[in-house]
Amino acid sequence: MSDTILIADDHPLFRQALALAVQKVMPGATLREAGTLSAAAHAAVEAEDLRLILLDLKMPGAVGYSGIALLHAERPSVPILVVSSADGAGAAEEARAFGAIGFLRKDSDLSAIEAAIRDALGGKAASGSASGDAQMDTVRRDVANLTPTQLKVLLAVLDGQLNKQIAHSLGITEATVKAHMTAIMRKLDVSNRTQAALVARSLGLDLRH
Repeated sequence: MSDTILIADDHPLFRQALALAVQKVMPGATLREAGTLSAAAHAAVEAEDLRLILLDLKMPGAVGYSGIALLHAERPSVPILVVSSADGAGAAEEARAFGAIGFLRKDSDLSAIEAAIRDALGGKAASGSASGDAQMDTVRRDVANLTPTQLKVLLAVLDGQLNKQIAHSLGITEATVKAHMTAIMRKLDVSNRTQAALVARSLGLDLRH
């Protein structure tokens, strides 16, 4: 079975451009495409020989850097290369802090995109992954270490949903939601759900880019 590359972007034309770049770097790769975060997460779980995820931050269903965190939680061993129109060096640092191997602007030329894909496939991370704030870096790693379901619960809390609503949307019981919240608070070293939401908000998980 050939290696699989997942292209997650809500613009079909840009997915097509990324597909061309991937095919030039890895001609025999199987391409999977997704236009929403939920579709990307499903594809990430289903793909057996997934080698790389190309991810846009602004996909439907993604809030701030939650797409990186969720896909990293689903497939922690698979490198994620963010290709986004988000501005500033801060966005690149945040992306890497949440588990991305690299960050590339959408206005990069094709040769730069191909080089970034080649580096990511080779396990070469972009430099400058630390933000300079050791405490915040630690908290980002704590969030990145949440399980996929825990992350979904945390994002639902950020959205103001009650346990009953979260249970319904995720297809689990309220008791399970409470258990996940307990685990989340332990991992983030906070004592209640409001503090957990504040931690997530401070990391940009609820900021739309």
